[in-house]
Amino acid sequence: MKKFITHDPLFSRTRALFLIVLLALLGACSTIRFSYNHGDTLLYWWLDAYVDFEGDQSDWVKRDIGELFQWHRKTQLHDYAALLATFQRQLAANPTQADLLADYRELRTRTETLAMKAVPDMVDLARSLTPDQIEQMEKRFNKKNDEYRRKFVSGSVEKRNEARFDKSMDQFKLWFGAFSNEQEKALRRASDARPLDSNIWLEERIYRQRKILALARKIQQEKPNKEQTGTMITSMLREFFTRMDTPERKGFYDSYINATSNFILTAIHIATPAQKAHAQKRMQGWIEDFNALAKEAK
Repeated sequence: MKKFITHDPLFSRTRALFLIVLLALLGACSTIRFSYNHGDTLLYWWLDAYVDFEGDQSDWVKRDIGELFQWHRKTQLHDYAALLATFQRQLAANPTQADLLADYRELRTRTETLAMKAVPDMVDLARSLTPDQIEQMEKRFNKKNDEYRRKFVSGSVEKRNEARFDKSMDQFKLWFGAFSNEQEKALRRASDARPLDSNIWLEERIYRQRKILALARKIQQEKPNKEQTGTMITSMLREFFTRMDTPERKGFYDSYINATSNFILTAIHIATPAQKAHAQKRMQGWIEDFNALAKEAK
């Protein structure tokens, strides 16, 4: 029913665009159309913060982002609306853990589709990066990692549990509205029952970042052609998407997904009829927004 909070590859425009188009899972209904219609600008700013575009890079990166959004608007948004309709039906029938795991797989599939569609644009960007821009990207990675450490890794167990719980509650309240004190206590108990795995997610972030930086430097130094660069990037993305299925991470990841889905089920099971009606209404608004945005495709 709810987006699983997972690691972020932090490469190219893919993650940022997926966040923009799933603002239904993150923001108020009234912001979806506005944010999506300005998503190309938001995504450009996000990328620029990592690499600091130079010369004519800005012009063709903006053009590529615009074309990617047009493809996404034409081909993906009706599907997102249909997925939200599935969420509505599940909520009305009280979903099972199997339902939530299937929802997660659906979201992951859509992320992979978007990532692979963006590969040609990633190729152009990767082949244009200078050593200074790659260094800027590394500095940005380090800064974001420091922020993550301060919020989710450092401090007492109580502090880390509280930060994780607060982040989850922000999202639950967008779906269901306000919770009573008793409900929040029940949710806090369910949240704290999850293993504290922030260190592992930080390790995964750093692992991916190192892969990205190494590939960017390899492309900058060896200057492979477009086809070769595309093969390299596609291979890296596939590794990122399948990494949690490897023997060294599968046990941890399966435990994480199970614990997260149980936490979400707790929220659904304790929700009152009024809270569930709030969630149904919000999802209906998102469905209408996605369909309206799709109709605006050129």
